[in-house]
Amino acid sequence: MKTYFIATAIVTAFASGVPALFLSSRHARYGQILASLGMVFAATMGLTGSALHFVSGQPEKLFIPWPVFSNPALGLDALSAFFLMPVFLIGALGSLYGLSYWPTRLKIASARTLPLFWGFLVSGMALLIYAQHALSFLLGWETMALAAFFLVVTDHQKADTRRSGLIYLIATHISTLTLIALFLFWQQTSGSFAFTPLARGVASSLDLHILFFLALVGFGLKAGIIPLHFWLPGAHANAPSHVSAIMSGVLIKMGIYGLFRILFLIPEPPFLWGNLLLILGAISSLVGVIFAIAQHDIKRLLAYHSIENIGIILMGMGMGLIGLSLQNSTWAVLGFAGALLHVWNHALFKSLLFFGAGIVVHGTHSREIDTMGGVAKRMPWTAAFFLLGAVAISGLPPLNGFVSELFIYLALFGSATSNLLPAMIVPVLAMTGALALACFVKVYGAVFLGSARSENAQKAHGPDWLMMTPLVTLGIASLGIGLLPALFAPLLDAVITQFLSPANLQGEALTGLTPLSWISAMGFGSLAAGFLVYLLLKRYKNKTQNAVTWDCGYSKPSATMQYTASSFAASIVLLFSWILRPRFFRHEIKKLFPDESHLHTHVDELVLDRIFEPMHRILKQISLWFHRFQQGSTQYYIAYILIVLLLMLASMLPFSEFSALTQ
Repeated sequence: MKTYFIATAIVTAFASGVPALFLSSRHARYGQILASLGMVFAATMGLTGSALHFVSGQPEKLFIPWPVFSNPALGLDALSAFFLMPVFLIGALGSLYGLSYWPTRLKIASARTLPLFWGFLVSGMALLIYAQHALSFLLGWETMALAAFFLVVTDHQKADTRRSGLIYLIATHISTLTLIALFLFWQQTSGSFAFTPLARGVASSLDLHILFFLALVGFGLKAGIIPLHFWLPGAHANAPSHVSAIMSGVLIKMGIYGLFRILFLIPEPPFLWGNLLLILGAISSLVGVIFAIAQHDIKRLLAYHSIENIGIILMGMGMGLIGLSLQNSTWAVLGFAGALLHVWNHALFKSLLFFGAGIVVHGTHSREIDTMGGVAKRMPWTAAFFLLGAVAISGLPPLNGFVSELFIYLALFGSATSNLLPAMIVPVLAMTGALALACFVKVYGAVFLGSARSENAQKAHGPDWLMMTPLVTLGIASLGIGLLPALFAPLLDAVITQFLSPANLQGEALTGLTPLSWISAMGFGSLAAGFLVYLLLKRYKNKTQNAVTWDCGYSKPSATMQYTASSFAASIVLLFSWILRPRFFRHEIKKLFPDESHLHTHVDELVLDRIFEPMHRILKQISLWFHRFQQGSTQYYIAYILIVLLLMLASMLPFSEFSALTQ
C-alpha cells in the first residue's frame, strides 16, 4: 500500500508541469497554478506514504513486469522513507513560492518551462531514492541531473548563468559516468544489479576499496565535497532562488543518500573509510565556511555554507563507520543519528535561508550584500525568519541545527579517548560553528540592519503570502525539532537499526544515549530568555530619546559611513588569507581633495579558478602551438600519416632488427 502512495506521488510530480505547455501565453498563469496544485498533491501522497512506513516498520517491494528487472526495481525501506520526506516537502513549498517569485506576467519566456522541469526534478530525486535496482536508480539520477541543468539556466540571457549551467552539466555527467562504472563493478562483485547486501567474504579487500572510491567520487560530486564542489557556488548563485533552495536543501543530499545506500550494502566497512570521511568532512566544513565569509553575493555565500554543512554530515557518517568498524554501537548510533538528522535540518534551515534571501533579492533587485541595508524596516517578517534560519545554521539552541551537531559532538568526544583523529576533529567542528556565527552576524547586520545603501534597498517591498508560507512552515519545523527532538528519535532509530543489522550490532536506542529531555529544557529556556530580552529591549527603546550623536563635523551622516559586509569580515579574511588569497582593487589617492573612489575585493574559487582555469590556459597554448601543423594542405597531411605509420612499424620491430636496419 505504501509503495503505491510513493509511486502515485512520483508520477503526479513528473506530470505536474505538462499541462502548462499546452496553454497559450494568455492562460499561462493557470498552467503554473495547476503545476503547483499537482505538486502539493504529490507531496501529500509522498509524505503520507513515507510516514506510513515508519508506522508499520515493514519494507515493501514493487515489481515491474520488464525483463531487465529480475529483482524488484523499486522499494521502500527506512532509509528511503527518511530521505523522501524533505524531497516532497521542499518540492511543494518551492512550487508555491515560485508562483509569486517567478510569475508568468513578468517571466513569460520561462514561467511555463520552469514548473515542468521542477516536476521532473522532484520526480527524479524521488525515483532514485525509491529505486532498488541500479537501472531504476540511474534513470532517476539522470532525470534529476538534466532537470536541474534546465532549472539552473532558466535565466539563460545572462552569460554567468550559461557558464554556471555548463560547468554543472559537465560535473553532473562526470558523476553519472562514475556511477555507471560503480554499478558495473557492483554487478561483477555481487552478481546482480539489485541493491542487496553483500555476503561476507564475497568481495576482496581491493574490490571493496574500488567500490568505495567510485561511490565517493560519483556521489561526492553531487554532494559538493571539497575538492569536488567546483560546480556548486555558481549554480546555486545564478539559479532562481527557489531552485537554489531545492538544490542546496535537497539535491546535494542525493549524494549523501547514495553514499548511505552503498554503505548499507557492505556488512564490514574498513576502518580506513570512516577516517577518510571524517577528514574530508572536516576539510569541507572549515574551508566552506571560510570561503563563505569572504563572499559579497548573498546567494553565493549561502552556497558555500552548503559545502560546510555537507562536511558536518560527513563527520557524522565517518564516526558512524568508525563505530561499525570497531564494533562500538554507541559511536555508530550517535554518528549516524547526527548525520541523518542534519540531512533533515539542513534541508529545513538552508531552504528557509534561500527563500528569505530570494525575497530580499526580489525586493532590492540585487544579490550584492553591500548594496543592501535597512531591509528589516520594510520586511520585518522576512528579517525575523531569516534570523531564525541564521541561528539554526550556526548550531545554536533552541533550533534544530544544535541538536544534530550535538549528536556528532557526543560521538567525537566519546571516541576521543581511544582515537586521536576524532580528538583533532572536535576543535575543527567548534571553529566551523564559530565562523558560521560570525558570517551570519555579518550577513544579517549588513542586509537587514542599519540604513539603506542604495536606492533599490530604500524602495524594497515586502513579500506576499505565497512567498511567506514556505518561511513560516520551515521556521516552525526547525523550531519543532530543536524543542522536541524526542519525537523524531524513533525515526532515526529505525534507519540506524537497518544500518547496524548487517554488521550484527545491536545498537542502544538514541533516547538512551542522548539527553533529549535536557535538550528540550535547554531549548525552551533559551526561547523564554530570548523573548524576555526582546521585551526588555522594546521597553527600553520606547523610553529613550533619539538624538544626533557627535558626528566629527559632518552635518549629515550618510549610509556610506556605516560598516559594510566587507569591512566587517576584513579581519577574518586577512586571518585566512593564506587560503583565500584575496585580491584588493582600489583607486590610488593622489590629490589633496580626491574624487569619489571605491574599494573592491575578490576571492578566486578554490578549484575552478585556481586549478581548472590555469590548466585550460595551458591546454589552449599547446593547442595554438599545434595549430601550426594544420596548414590545410593535403600533401602535409599525407606526410603526417606516413611518418606515423613508419613510427608504428618501427615500434613493432624487435630491438635487434631495428639496430641492424639503422647500421
